[in-house]
Amino acid sequence: MRGTSGASLAAAQERFEPVLRSAAGEAATLGEQLFAVVSALDGSAALRRSLADPSRDGEDKARVVSAVLAGGFDERVSDLVSGLVRSRWSTDADLVDAVERLGLDALLAAAESRGALETVEDELFRLTRDLVGQREARQALSDESVAVARRTALVDSLVEGKVDEVTLTLVRRATTTLRGRRFVPTLTWYGDVAAERRQRLVAGVTSGSVLSGAQEQRLGEILERAYGQPVQLNVTVDPTVVGGLRIQVGADVVDSTVLSRLADARRRLAG
Repeated sequence: MRGTSGASLAAAQERFEPVLRSAAGEAATLGEQLFAVVSALDGSAALRRSLADPSRDGEDKARVVSAVLAGGFDERVSDLVSGLVRSRWSTDADLVDAVERLGLDALLAAAESRGALETVEDELFRLTRDLVGQREARQALSDESVAVARRTALVDSLVEGKVDEVTLTLVRRATTTLRGRRFVPTLTWYGDVAAERRQRLVAGVTSGSVLSGAQEQRLGEILERAYGQPVQLNVTVDPTVVGGLRIQVGADVVDSTVLSRLADARRRLAG
């Protein structure tokens, strides 16, 4: 999210953080209510367009929010969403994405308040890694034509009773409310936001074999020097990788595998 929308989201996050710090145990409830707002906006194109319309008076839009959320939503959620609709958004989709991001921030803040944020981040990564070899499960969890109850049951069979309550909430949401995304990339996004909240970058590392502790430490040190901040290594072993490593940090990709070098050589020969 860039430009006008990015600035509006950043301002909302700045306003919301003190609320989350004071909310403590209530932060998860705020997050779930914000996710409910996302679902309502996704379900009504007319409401979504109306609340993001830059030509409409901001206070008028805020009154609509107050009316829609009256009676069942926490006042802090109503105030936050009212502030969002007073801001400017490049598209109505950006407004909804911003509400979703703030809901995610709230749930992660709830984990953080219990000292469980690192656990949640690790559990999200482990689930994505465990699904690497389960193509049918990945497809089912990303398929809107599969009944929601079936997708939820599949997720629960994988994680229920094994993960933190925030992880469970996020994993269930990732499959029940796809929002045009696939299940695993959504979990990866959740994990990246958790790492960001811990003020760490995430480096996705794919290797053909298990790295030793010393190798992981060395790689972490190299990346930390390169990026100037702590880096969380999420290492996935993929037997199809022949030699070398594939490392992704945000949009930066370093691929030193044998297969990538062969592919590059073929492209040069073809050119």
